[in-house]
Amino acid sequence: MSESDWKGKHYSCFRNEQCEFYPCHNGIDLEQFNCLFCYCPLYVLGTDCGGNPTILEDGTMDCSKCVRPHIRDNYGEIMKQVKEIDFCKKSL
Repeated sequence: MSESDWKGKHYSCFRNEQCEFYPCHNGIDLEQFNCLFCYCPLYVLGTDCGGNPTILEDGTMDCSKCVRPHIRDNYGEIMKQVKEIDFCKKSL
């Protein structure tokens, strides 16, 4: 999927400004804030997700400081990764 296929399209971004947690991450221009991937579809990849998760002592991945899925212009690269995931073979 090329950038011209999704850039500027409404399906590639939305903001839920009524969400109790909005904005859930600081440091993102609110005009670029994307709630589409509120639960990151790349979580299943673990530390290979391309974001900046930290691993807690109990082995849990903490993504609370990662803003990658919430930046509008990252839609294309995230969707490219999602298409490569075989969700039937991945387990959490």
